[in-house]
Amino acid sequence: MAEQQAINEQQVMTEQEQQEWVRNSYQTATKYLADKGMVTESVAESESRYLVPALAVWKLNLLDKSSVWVICGDLPTDHASTNIAKNARDAIRHFSFKWQMQAENINKSGNAEQVEFANLLIARAEGLYGLFDKEELWANS
Repeated sequence: MAEQQAINEQQVMTEQEQQEWVRNSYQTATKYLADKGMVTESVAESESRYLVPALAVWKLNLLDKSSVWVICGDLPTDHASTNIAKNARDAIRHFSFKWQMQAENINKSGNAEQVEFANLLIARAEGLYGLFDKEELWANS
């Protein structure tokens, strides 16, 4: 459902709007890392993937010579070492599983203030897994 909405919105966005969305997404990813004390050196563009305007998965190289996957867009921004996934598709699957586990832990904790966030994580995790599972999205990667 989210992917169809993204495809429909992508069709009404101009090329310039799409490029601006990608640029803003990159800035979101690098700012997120900077807030965590990680400085971006470069982006591995050929390994990064975007589904404008829903999500982007960036493979970013850091100054300390490590690399991370960063996911952002219409979902929580998150990161993981590139050791967890060989490509953007596998990174999406990783974030899907990670968020499902985080939501389960939040729900088990009984923290009523976090229930809404747990529900968001579950919804986005299910959407991510749907994207991971769609072969036609990954045919050229």
